[in-house]
Amino acid sequence: MAMFKKRTVGKPGEWYYCVRHQRVEEGPECRAADRLGPYATRQEAGHAMETARERNAEWENDPRWQESGRGADRGRGPADDDLS
Repeated sequence: MAMFKKRTVGKPGEWYYCVRHQRVEEGPECRAADRLGPYATRQEAGHAMETARERNAEWENDPRWQESGRGADRGRGPADDDLS
């Protein structure tokens, strides 16, 4: 018996963007490695690549991700701030 049940049908209202097929999908149709989401609306999923580019640019320009040469802080990112 399988430990985890593979979900083949998505929940209504769960929207994903498949980067492999470059299309919006309701529910998880493609494998997880090929999709972004879930998103609340079809429109949000349709803008997934744009949203990802914007977020990547924000992170690339975030001074907390730049090498500061401050010893212990080197290599740390914003998510690590709460772990201290």
